Amino acid sequence: MGNIWVTGANGQLGQELQELASGQDNWYFTDLPELDICNQEACQGFIEAHQIQTIIHCAAYTAVDRAESDPETTFRTNTQASFQLADLARKADAQLIFISTDYVFDGNSPTPYRESDPCTPISVYGRSKREAEIGIQQSGAKGIIIRTAWLYSTYGSNFVKTMLRLSEERSEIQVVNDQLGSPTYAKDLAAAIRHILPQLDKHDFHGEIFHYTNEGCCSWHDLAVLSLQLGKKDCIIRPIPTTAYPTAAHRPAYSLLSKEKIRTVFGVETPDWKASLAKFFEELLP
Repeated sequence: MGNIWVTGANGQLGQELQELASGQDNWYFTDLPELDICNQEACQGFIEAHQIQTIIHCAAYTAVDRAESDPETTFRTNTQASFQLADLARKADAQLIFISTDYVFDGNSPTPYRESDPCTPISVYGRSKREAEIGIQQSGAKGIIIRTAWLYSTYGSNFVKTMLRLSEERSEIQVVNDQLGSPTYAKDLAAAIRHILPQLDKHDFHGEIFHYTNEGCCSWHDLAVLSLQLGKKDCIIRPIPTTAYPTAAHRPAYSLLSKEKIRTVFGVETPDWKASLAKFFEELLP
């Protein structure tokens, strides 16, 4: 693997990867304002200066609702910058791991989405990531794309930590119960990537897509209820339909991802979402 560059170092996944960075490899973690991934010249200089052999591209514009009113920034960050990184990776003969999303799907599937299923994103954010996937595949760069969903961690802001905060401020919280998927503990995803890294050179992948989340299916309401139980918070969680909580961006009603492919090809573990949530709370509330 040699010299590994992680973009979006201050994000949830980036910080979890920093905890796992070890061994004989040289890890480089960058984020704004140190290095702007939209600056192709700066990125090229960084790759050349550090002789980067693997890029783990975590940086992204992830404000899903704000993206609807700011598509220019969203596509510049998520799509154009990813095109440029893929081109630079190809020229440097470096492996690229691109982190994508379940929002590339419209949520109308009756069964868990496989990597080969058609993508019809219903939000600006989802379209920006899908176009990035296509561009990366067309770039000729070596590496893989990992789609994930509902990410949470002890770092940064996320749904689980928001529920904990709101439970301190309110006696009752309303949470949608008709959007189904599977949460992803960022520490588990980071461990999966760490497990995959030494295997990349054994394969001739050029933008091959894999899915990774925790196992099982739940609604945002289910996740909120268990989060407050594990966090020992006394707050009522009221289930509501999506129609009662309108947002700027449309979200897929069902975005459960099949993990069969990533388990088969790389032998990664996909722990149950409830078990991983319990581990999260063990770390958050020792």
